[in-house]
Amino acid sequence: MKKRRLLISLTALNSIPYCLLPFIFLLLAGLPCRAQLLQPGFDKAEYLELMKISARSTNSPAYYDTFPAPQEFQQVYKSSIMGLDNYWDLWSNGKGKAVISIRGTTTNAVSWLANVYAAMVPAKGELQLEDDFRFSYSLAENPRAAVHVGWLVSTAYLARDIVPKIDSAVKSGTSDFIIVGHSQGGAIAYLLTSYLYGLQRQSAIPSTIRFKTYCSAAPKPGNLYYAYDYEAMTFGGWAFNVVNAADWVPESPISIQTLQDFNNTNPFADKKALVKKQKFPNNLVLKHVYNQLNNPSRRAGRRYQKYLGKMASKFVKKQIPGYQPPAYINSNNYVRTGHMIALAADADYYTRFPDSKENIFAHHLHNAYMYLAAKLP
Repeated sequence: MKKRRLLISLTALNSIPYCLLPFIFLLLAGLPCRAQLLQPGFDKAEYLELMKISARSTNSPAYYDTFPAPQEFQQVYKSSIMGLDNYWDLWSNGKGKAVISIRGTTTNAVSWLANVYAAMVPAKGELQLEDDFRFSYSLAENPRAAVHVGWLVSTAYLARDIVPKIDSAVKSGTSDFIIVGHSQGGAIAYLLTSYLYGLQRQSAIPSTIRFKTYCSAAPKPGNLYYAYDYEAMTFGGWAFNVVNAADWVPESPISIQTLQDFNNTNPFADKKALVKKQKFPNNLVLKHVYNQLNNPSRRAGRRYQKYLGKMASKFVKKQIPGYQPPAYINSNNYVRTGHMIALAADADYYTRFPDSKENIFAHHLHNAYMYLAAKLP
């Protein structure tokens, strides 16, 4: 079949006057070719270009002027400040490819509130944010998947502004979008990616749109079941989290795994029956050991929800009038998510970026990540 198509193509080509061939080739060269726009897989040059964009998304000239300007993309849209001090901007190469860049944590206390509000909520549901703003979302298909509520609130506000801009860009000929975020922006990039894939499943946005995501220095966005779903959703090289091995931020939030976080089929599922099978006094010893291992983590989880859920939500309600805190799930099992690109902090790196007790972000900012990424093969 391929040989037949080739013969037909050659026959058609031979029928064209030679004087017109140069013009036809020029015309074909000018047509957009999707295969040349966005490819799966980690691309060092692509990541470094995105870091130049991400630095500018901080909206701080004193910060981003220390980095080279992006070469492929031009900024075409800047959002207003919304939600929990959240911001994003849109960049385009004018050839069918765009970048959605999400700002990370700022020095504003409200921005830090998004990080501290760290209880977990189901990855599918609704948030009542304002009297006239109800956010429905489907970030994962697994009913046990759960995500960080503070970053979900931020995602809701950003998504309300981003989706219409995607629609406009698609009508103008853009078919490929790269989502990038550094630090808190990376955490939100996880959830935004899942949200957009969810809209595609619901046919709310075209299935022909291709998304590729670069989270950078991102913390852990949700539990293991969310991670499974996200990794299956972006399988084939369509999402990455780039991590500096010396950076503490990707190690957060604090994870608390309990026996209830396991899959339904597990050796701890029916501990009463297991204890009952043992003879006295082994049954009492086994029960005591089980409680000693299980109860501390469960108590820690309840405290986590109390302070980083219920108490933090009171401050969120002051910032967002009309916000109704959702029901939190009984889990805080935050895990690393997505395909990791580990940047090894070697001796040369520590000479340039030494550990510091005064500057907790010594290994977290764009310059440290770009320095290590540039050394990748």
